[in-house]
Amino acid sequence: MDTIQDENAVLKEGFLVKRGHIVHNWKARWFVLHTDRLLYYRYEGGKRESYPRGKVILAECKVTCPCLEYENRPVDQDVLGSPRTSDRCSLASRLRAFLSESCVVLRRCSSLVAAWRIRKYFLEACSREQRDSWASSITAAIQTLHPSQAPKPDPEHSPIQLNNISLNQVVDSMHDAHSGIKLMNHIEQGSSFKQCFTGSALVDWLVSLNFVMTRFEAVTLSSALMDESFVKPIGIKSIEAIRSGGLSDQFLDDSTALYTFMERCKRKASMKHEISLSAVELSGRVVIQAYLLKQGHNRKSWKVRLFVLRAEPGYLHYYDPSRDDHRPVGGFPLRGCLVSALEDNGVHSGVKGKLQGNLFKIITQNDIHYYIQATSKEERLEWINTLKQLTC
Repeated sequence: MDTIQDENAVLKEGFLVKRGHIVHNWKARWFVLHTDRLLYYRYEGGKRESYPRGKVILAECKVTCPCLEYENRPVDQDVLGSPRTSDRCSLASRLRAFLSESCVVLRRCSSLVAAWRIRKYFLEACSREQRDSWASSITAAIQTLHPSQAPKPDPEHSPIQLNNISLNQVVDSMHDAHSGIKLMNHIEQGSSFKQCFTGSALVDWLVSLNFVMTRFEAVTLSSALMDESFVKPIGIKSIEAIRSGGLSDQFLDDSTALYTFMERCKRKASMKHEISLSAVELSGRVVIQAYLLKQGHNRKSWKVRLFVLRAEPGYLHYYDPSRDDHRPVGGFPLRGCLVSALEDNGVHSGVKGKLQGNLFKIITQNDIHYYIQATSKEERLEWINTLKQLTC
């Protein structure tokens, strides 16, 4: 019993930005470090999913720093001032057991990587201090493990990597009126599901259009479409596969497993307006920065953003950590702003979704309301107290 409790003990948790395996874009994920593994989860609607999207086995990993594999990745110029190539640090680990290889890499001033076999996990923290904290915690966890504690990987399910595939191109082809995937009505266990397709139908379609060569590759590509929120499970069997299956078992090549397009999949053609930034507002001293959840103004969806608070002059900017262009996607001066905590057990006007808690609100001089979630009560209190000092 003590062993089970020790294995499930949480050593560290928080947001990191992860690079995709097939499409090399970057997504914020919630990472949880246990004594023998590193799990990562996706946030949906302001709340963490209950099942992990993947895991990294820590036994027999060796952590080193730095690693400059992502030296060409842009530095946070706006966050840290002028470009500083010396901030590009990394953490590399190699998993020697079972003839597999693993890397944990920290890119730029705050990143981290881990890999199973040929699969690599590139991660990024919000600051050099957080990067070092994660590296230290993972190293300490690895040093306490014995090789016999490492679960043996299944050689028949080793991950593959698909190169030169654009998910956007795949999705566009899926929507094609003539050659795209056919949407039909299906019945599963007495329930009716409209405008959907089966897992095996999508696998057949991907192979027939030569996006991939084998059905195994098609399942991997389908899992990527699901992980990047282009496709979602809607049937009983497909939803259960995500909750109970491993990372490689989430998408089912099955004629009874049902899937459909995400609503946002009618791809937003990047209609985001460019914000104009002055050199003055970005010249202030960085007081605090962290990954926080922010509710959108129009769609009311919750997204992870890198918030950077500056003083002299006082500004709060937020960045999209999934973008290579690390300019702020929004920001405002703090003078005259009102900052307050919102109770976790209340129903707040203007707030949508199932929330994790630790919510606070900022009202600007222009009466724009920002709803933000911290990752803990302590972090929320720190942000509120620091913000209030700069609103005078």
